[in-house]
Amino acid sequence: MDLNEIVPMLSSAVMIAFALDVFRRFARRPTHTHLLVWGIGLAMFALGTVSEIILNLTWSEVAFRSWYLFGAILTAAWIGQGTLYLLVRRPWVKIVTIVLTVASFGVAIWLWATPIVASGFHLGTPISLQYGDILLKGVPVRLSTIPFNIYGTVTLVGGALWSGYLFWRKRVLPNRVIGNVLIAAGALSVATASTLARLGNGSFLFVGELFAALLMYAGFVLASQPAAVEGKTPQGQAVQAE
Repeated sequence: MDLNEIVPMLSSAVMIAFALDVFRRFARRPTHTHLLVWGIGLAMFALGTVSEIILNLTWSEVAFRSWYLFGAILTAAWIGQGTLYLLVRRPWVKIVTIVLTVASFGVAIWLWATPIVASGFHLGTPISLQYGDILLKGVPVRLSTIPFNIYGTVTLVGGALWSGYLFWRKRVLPNRVIGNVLIAAGALSVATASTLARLGNGSFLFVGELFAALLMYAGFVLASQPAAVEGKTPQGQAVQAE
């Protein structure tokens, strides 16, 4: 077993644990909608990495399409939407969620209807290095990665950094400052690796996913800890566990 098989397994284990933790917290506080949306996004992340594991072992059209849908298109947008729910308490956020839901189902149907070249798959080569031979570069559905990932990166990274700045400015809850920085670093890690993969260099995608999973989960846990100091909590925190 080489690193191309081990790293996705580690990423999957971390993301499954992360998603279950978030869903558990939502079950305890069902009014915290941001936890539900985060959990959906994290479950998508986990499905993407599990699909990588399958494709390291054998060819599967379902696994490939799932890997591309969840790993390349939807995950960042849904995790970012969870952050938007937490930061912005306005009715229009629900409208954005409806639009994102419709768009997600639409792109899923579009992807599943798009022909692929199964003969382009070569067992033993990381899927991030050969997906362009399976879902060809001229296929329009590949353009859908751009708006979804831009939206997800802006909301997740921007939200985490903004919240960290608010806590830092107020000189309260230093654990949440560090936690939000870790979340932003994790999001940037996988965004950078994904961008490199789209540009033809997929060598860092597996490692980027693992770093993202570890950093984001560590940041979430750290930022979820009870306040170590007394003080007024600023509005707009990017992580609130309960």
